Amino acid sequence: MIRPHNTVPTTTGVPTTTRREFAAGLGWTALTAVCGSRAADAADSAALSADPPRELRPTGADLGSLLADVERIAGRNRPGDSFLSGIYRSFDEFQERARQRIFDVILYRPEPVEPRPEVLERRDCGDHVREKIVFSTAPSVRVPAYVLIPKDLKQPAPAMVDLHSHGGMFMFGKEKVIDLGTNHPAMTQYHRENYDGRPTATALVRRGYVVITIDALMFGERRAVLDADVKSGWDRANLSLEETQRLNAQCRAKEATLVKVLTFAGATWPGIVFWDDIRTVDYLVTRPEVDPARIGCQGISMGGYRAMFLAALDRRIKAGCIVGFMSTIRPMIHHHVDTHSWVHYVPALHRYLDWPDVASLAAPRALLVLQCARDELFPPAGMKESVEKIAAVFERAGAKEKFTGRFYDEPHHYTRQMQDDAFGWFDRQLGVKS
Repeated sequence: MIRPHNTVPTTTGVPTTTRREFAAGLGWTALTAVCGSRAADAADSAALSADPPRELRPTGADLGSLLADVERIAGRNRPGDSFLSGIYRSFDEFQERARQRIFDVILYRPEPVEPRPEVLERRDCGDHVREKIVFSTAPSVRVPAYVLIPKDLKQPAPAMVDLHSHGGMFMFGKEKVIDLGTNHPAMTQYHRENYDGRPTATALVRRGYVVITIDALMFGERRAVLDADVKSGWDRANLSLEETQRLNAQCRAKEATLVKVLTFAGATWPGIVFWDDIRTVDYLVTRPEVDPARIGCQGISMGGYRAMFLAALDRRIKAGCIVGFMSTIRPMIHHHVDTHSWVHYVPALHRYLDWPDVASLAAPRALLVLQCARDELFPPAGMKESVEKIAAVFERAGAKEKFTGRFYDEPHHYTRQMQDDAFGWFDRQLGVKS
């Protein structure tokens, strides 16, 4: 029940209320307004029309119900610059146009700089010497690297650009392919799970190759250190396995942030990675121990991705080996998108070129593609179709014998058998007597 207001006489003769009565009345008014509003909302909700009926079925796609929309877009944007499209008068014309397309879309081509290398450390490792260096790849950009040099070289030797993988491990980069003798526990585990316990750079220097491996952006000494993690320090040798894993998770969570800020900066992550790999060859050919006419590149997973683009864009690479990274793009749209890092996505590239088109730019130089038949990162049909497409391009370019594609009954892994096959192939292509 609402009590009647007590009136208080005023000089004007108009009754008024006390402040307490005014406040009480105001509260009741507010309550009435809220209840009335809720009732109105309920009435409006009841009056809304229902969504048109739609049958929902699981798609098995990474993007769920939006797959059909993306498939329609992809159907309109089939890569049109393939050599197999028949639009080119010569293979040279295809190479020139396709390379320019790639440089256009990666949005990173800074002015050339001299490498200006600095040796930070030099160690005798028994059968080889290991140097830790930094060199320039762009103005104000210094990239850390290891260079492995066989002992007792009598003449310039063949060289290898060994490109490290991703593997969800950001705390280390170049160390993924090197046995340092005493390795961080995280790297001991990584070597076992990804390289069958035999890091490739160390294996290659023991076959007579000068080997270089750098940290790609976001990895190793080029990783992101967040403000909250400054207290953990910089030296990874002081970090426990548990702390390394924690910090690694922090980096992993910042992949999308890196892509966003580089977009604002007018660049792309893969563009920087590819450019640094090309500039690595610039430095390598200055070494007196290196025969510039016998340079190869290789890597697994992201390392294979990097090898594909390095062999495609740099004619100084005489032999390239792509391991555990090859497919046509179209089959991947369905269910092999979330399995990949942001570094594998080049904006607009696939409007013009598929991955096999990029790989085929290596012709007539030598190319080896090693596939893992049980690799869950790629669709089997796409893997098979990709090597068929590369083979067709090499044949049409008059270099059929220069391409080899092999499948191994393995998961995503660079086994010792695969390494032995790849290293033997490199020996033949680059004139190494093991």
